[in-house]
This record gives sequence, structure tokens and C-alpha cells, in this order.
Amino acid sequence: MELKIGVIGVGAIGQDHIKRITNTLSNGKIVAVTDVNDQQAKAIVEAFDLDARIYENGHQLIQADEVEAIMVTSWGPTHEEFVLAAIEAKKPVFCEKPLATTKEGCMRIVEAEMKAEKALVQVGYMRRYDTGYRALKQVIDEGQIGQPLIIHAAHRNPTVPNRYTADMSIVDTFIHEIDIHRWLLNDDYVSVQVIAPKKTREAADHLQDPLIVIMKTKQGTVINGEIFVHCQYGYDIQCQVVGEKGIAHLPDPASVILRSEAKCSTNILTDWQYRFKEAYDAELQDWIHSSLKDEVNGPSAWDGYVAAVTADACLKAKATGKTTMIHLKERPFFNQPFIAEKR
Repeated sequence: MELKIGVIGVGAIGQDHIKRITNTLSNGKIVAVTDVNDQQAKAIVEAFDLDARIYENGHQLIQADEVEAIMVTSWGPTHEEFVLAAIEAKKPVFCEKPLATTKEGCMRIVEAEMKAEKALVQVGYMRRYDTGYRALKQVIDEGQIGQPLIIHAAHRNPTVPNRYTADMSIVDTFIHEIDIHRWLLNDDYVSVQVIAPKKTREAADHLQDPLIVIMKTKQGTVINGEIFVHCQYGYDIQCQVVGEKGIAHLPDPASVILRSEAKCSTNILTDWQYRFKEAYDAELQDWIHSSLKDEVNGPSAWDGYVAAVTADACLKAKATGKTTMIHLKERPFFNQPFIAEKR
């Protein structure tokens, strides 16, 4: 079987996904594309030698008979519109983050799934497919370190462009930590605090960098998350889970250890796309296979909603300097609910 996919938005991430579906993954075929820049859409079809039709807009693509599943990789503010249209058409949809730019928009998507009586949405939180994070979760789930007490985490970029805004440190960068730690712990957040350490001289005037985000879960685990987007030395993702009986570390990507010139050294990646390349592959392969089975097994619309609510609370905590409580609506029954039970 082959899943016939229509892609809305062929910017950088859209092109990357088209490339991996066409050249690397199995059981998926790009049959339609659209972009606000129709010349770019034509160029992508030619560059990848796709047997795909170019549509004038996302709504036409969604309604096309030959399109069985939708991939939304367009500009963030358009995501809600196209995801809702895909649900209305009863077609599975993979949406890159954010699911919507507001928590209200995310909830409208969840409610649309409820109305359709079917889960159709997967959100692009690819870290859940990273082999290191999966190994770390297995250690936690098996109780090898006892109950998790504290997580120390860091998300470091060598630098960011001047167009990177103050809010992006939360909604673009830390949003991945929001999702992955909730998944690792099988627990929801109840509060958040944001602390601003001494600012690096490398950051633009409008940007506070680094930041420390402290989140607490229902079961009492505390996550201490560092956001440092001008660290200079590389793209570095760290996660250490402190448990009752031991400590578990997220493994670094495999790299040759070099002993030379009186030094012991190893390379550090500088590009997030290389760090999570295999996770992106696994994520989309799982979406394709799950869609062919009429299932959703990755991050759901509900997960997108929770991330949006938590990000809003982080922004409020950052602006006020106070601890902010996190309040979620009741979770729909079919959105792969987990129960935050004591271990």
C-alpha cells in the first residue's frame, strides 16, 4: 500500500520532508503540492522529479480526490485553517509545530476531532522519535532509577538571527522541552517560573539570553530547563533525570573521540537538522504507516494544545517574574490519554 500525500507549504522544512518521503522512506508518495509562491512549488516539483499536481491553494489540495493525507508545513499562522479543513475532509494530517498559534486555536482543532469522532492529527514533535530520548524513557518507565525527582535540561544553539524575537525562546525553542519532558515523565505540568540570569554579550538588545524555565508536574517532579541560544560552541541538547535510585543521561550523538596534539576531543554538531535527522525520518515513517492503518500513534492534537497552554504560561511567567499556574481543559477520551499515576 502507498499513502498519497499532499504538501501545503514547500519552504525549508517542507522541502526536507518531501525529500525524505521521496528518497528515504517507504509507502509514501507526494502527489500534490501548493505554496503561496507558485514558482517555488513548480521548482520543487521539478527538482525532485515529482509526479505531483500543483494546486492554487491549500483548500483545493485538501479536497483533491487523489490526496489521501495532508502534510502542513506552511507558515505557522496558517496551520489551524488547513488542519481544520483536513479534519472536515476526514483526511489524516501531519502538522509541523505549532499546531496553531494560540491555545484557543489548538482547542478548536481538538473539538473538530471530537465532532468528527476520530483522531486525525499528528503534530511534529520529532524528539519523541529520537533514539536517545526513547532509550531514556525506557529507563524511566522500567523504574531503573526509581521515581524521577528532578530533570536538568538544556537547549543550546550556537547563535540565532536578528529576526529571532524574545517570545521565540519559548514558542520556537523551549516548546520542544515542554513536549518531550511531559512525554518522558507521563505527567502534566501544574506551574512554571522563568528566571533571567546574567545576559550574554552575544545576544541582541531585544533578547534576554539565557533563560531558566522551572516547571513542576502533578506528581511533583521539577524540570530545570536552560534556554541558551547564543552559546557559540554548537547545537547542544542535554537532559539529565535524577531519580530516587540513580541518574540517567540523554546520550550525546555518536562521534569519534580523537586523541591528538596532546588533546582528547570530539566534535559537537552545529545544526539542529543534523542532530535530529534520524528522528525526522522515523517520525514521518511512523505517520505514513499509522495513516495507512487509519491510526494516529504520534503526538496528538491534544499534545499540541497542552504545549500551547504551557507556552502561554511560560510567557506570562517571563513577563511577570512570578510563578504561573497551568490549567488544562478535560482531555478527550480518544486522544491517547495517559493517567498520571504515582509510580
